[in-house]
Amino acid sequence: MTNIAKGLEGVLFTESKLTFINGSEGILTHLGIPIQEWAEKSTFEELSLALLDGKLPTAAELAHFDAELRANRAVPQQLIDVIQNMPRGVHPMQALRTAVSYLGLLDPQAEEVTPEARRAIATRMIAQFSTIIAAINRAQEGQEIVAPRADLTHAGNYLYMLSGKEPTAEQARLFDIALVLHADHGMNASTFTAIATSSTLSDMYSCITSAIGALKGPLHGGANEAVMDMLDEVGNPEQAEAYITKKLDNKEKIMGVGHRVYKYFDPRSRVLRDYAEVVANKQGKSNYYQILETIEKVVVDRIGSKGIYPNVDFYSGTVYSDLGIRKEYFTPIFALARISGWCASVIEYSRDNRLLRPDAVYSGATDAHYVDIQDRQ
Repeated sequence: MTNIAKGLEGVLFTESKLTFINGSEGILTHLGIPIQEWAEKSTFEELSLALLDGKLPTAAELAHFDAELRANRAVPQQLIDVIQNMPRGVHPMQALRTAVSYLGLLDPQAEEVTPEARRAIATRMIAQFSTIIAAINRAQEGQEIVAPRADLTHAGNYLYMLSGKEPTAEQARLFDIALVLHADHGMNASTFTAIATSSTLSDMYSCITSAIGALKGPLHGGANEAVMDMLDEVGNPEQAEAYITKKLDNKEKIMGVGHRVYKYFDPRSRVLRDYAEVVANKQGKSNYYQILETIEKVVVDRIGSKGIYPNVDFYSGTVYSDLGIRKEYFTPIFALARISGWCASVIEYSRDNRLLRPDAVYSGATDAHYVDIQDRQ
């Protein structure tokens, strides 16, 4: 009997030096360095460059890359016009997908598929994603689009473009850490989709547009938004234990809990939990955190032995919410971080490219014949 790997689980199709995950022990590393160290000591700019080049950069290399990002933050006015003319109420990921595809039309280098060209395009896209997403958000709310500033960090600039107000250093750093935690995560669905598109020697913008389409799905990128819906449904900490106990008794899915890879705590969730607690205590918004804390305790006690624990989405929504980001934009923020991993994986795979062509076990009829339409029942 032929074994079918549903969801491609356990199927190996390539090698990568970028990200390592040991789900049973809750380990995540980039270039061999634990994610906790990246979050504590690095920045999104540095991790992006490290992923693109496959090594820790020197101070001079990082300064040059940072300058490139700052110089490329602005997007063409034609794209701003497209964003402003998008229908109100569209899904933000639809808007992002369309905007990135249109951006490719405006890039004279778009059709070049060499690793060098992909690397140059990647730098521009990493810089421009934040501008595009902030512009979509403000345009959809009927607000004037805020132009990027070159004197702010990547994370700080996004928060500025979102609100029109310069964030505090603490807010910028918190958002920077969130971007670091989401920058790459191995061969997830969207990264695999980007690589599959790249394997045909399609252009970089098509690769990233494909990835955005995959991330849009609620089973991949939308879980943190669903967590916030759950928190609003619970209402207050006093009801959290009864709420989650009922969910578990009825064997209902709990958003932000469980992961295809991790059978222990997602290490990213541990980092975000600590920051979510700090923010909640400082801003007096402890209700959400207390609800999550209660839910986590009940979940770990009840089903932790089955390898089901909170994942990165469990706490990320509360962090984003405290930064003034609407829950409809949690998944675009995911893309804002993951653009680095998508681009790095596409570039890495393209250096030893092979067209992806999986197969399926045929389970249909084998001896059928054509029946004229007038004779069909």
